[in-house]
Amino acid sequence: MKLNIPDISLSTYNYTLPKEKIAQHPLSRRDQSRLLVYSGEQVNHQSFFQLPDFLPPLSFLFFNNTKVINARLFFKRATGATIQIFLLEATEPFPVQLALQSTGICVWECMIGNRKKWKKEEILQLELPESGGVLEASWENYEQSLVRFRWSDEDRTFAQIIEEIGRIPLPPYIERETTEADLQQYQTIYSKEKGAVAAPTAGLHFTDRVFENLAQKGIQTDFVTLHVGAGTFLPIKEDDIQKHDMHSEQIIVTASNLQNLIDHERHIITVGTTSMRVLESLYWLGVGVMKRELPLQDFTIKKLYPYQFEAGDLPSYREVFVNLLNEMKAQNLQVIYGKTEIFIFPGYHFKVCRGLITNFHMPKSTLILLIAAFVGEDWRKIYQEALDNDYRFLSYGDSSLLLPA
Repeated sequence: MKLNIPDISLSTYNYTLPKEKIAQHPLSRRDQSRLLVYSGEQVNHQSFFQLPDFLPPLSFLFFNNTKVINARLFFKRATGATIQIFLLEATEPFPVQLALQSTGICVWECMIGNRKKWKKEEILQLELPESGGVLEASWENYEQSLVRFRWSDEDRTFAQIIEEIGRIPLPPYIERETTEADLQQYQTIYSKEKGAVAAPTAGLHFTDRVFENLAQKGIQTDFVTLHVGAGTFLPIKEDDIQKHDMHSEQIIVTASNLQNLIDHERHIITVGTTSMRVLESLYWLGVGVMKRELPLQDFTIKKLYPYQFEAGDLPSYREVFVNLLNEMKAQNLQVIYGKTEIFIFPGYHFKVCRGLITNFHMPKSTLILLIAAFVGEDWRKIYQEALDNDYRFLSYGDSSLLLPA
């Protein structure tokens, strides 16, 4: 199968990010962060609470309402060695909502710190102070990094267990210990659906005041779900970006989301790259359903799926979303879920999103490639402006509003 992918060298998407530019703490007031506005190829500098004043008329915002779980668990071996288990993705039961509501047993794909010291046949134990019980961790599949968890207090869910003993997983470039304040500050104020191991950080700047100002200007909002995975932090190690392994992330979409996409075509602005990946994936799901290549429920959007089509072979925006909504009605579904590993890089043609609110991202990362795909070569100008004007970068950093011409 021939893919419509231009030759891309990762080194082209590098820039120098001084360590001191990486925000180690959030601001005390979320909406006091700075806002770089890129519109009509021009850049100007504002404060985030002014965001509603710079959104185009009729803008419709989509947010990601995922909630970060306490995904880092620390077990001690009898020898005293610490084994860190980082929850990545629920596999039994699936989806993540069912795994979090499990009582007694569940299986997760995990990232293991000090992995070589954890023997294949060894069962790790961690006391549960609130109940006096024990959480056990054992290898379900060593090669695939699948870990089986069992706990003695079967009246408690896995969500309750990790809330008690787990730690919230700050990104690796925040070089400090997690504090009590992070439990609130590393969540959006609208977080709802538990399952992420990283925050959708573009949303961290929103406050009740900003939402009130959006409403006063007649700007409507809606919420989708993408449970952000740790893959968002993984560097691209191959200069040939097609070889990069994109981790899949669970997405959840409602019939109401589809109706809003139909009603507000050409006015969609996403809050964060995660929301953008949901909506762009949803278009490709619609294409796959129409071509009978993908199921409506429990689907997977592969990382290079969009690049196999010629533009003239694709249905219109409206055809895709009207058909998806009709398929949901025919199957009496209000919610659909699946996985996406969509890889958006220069050469991608955006189908849904007209604007993006996002933080500033790492050099040579999947997210900087997405930004470059969205705004073109002006990504360099935008990032240089941010660096020259002392913006704070990455998860706890400042924000931007990107409105390509």
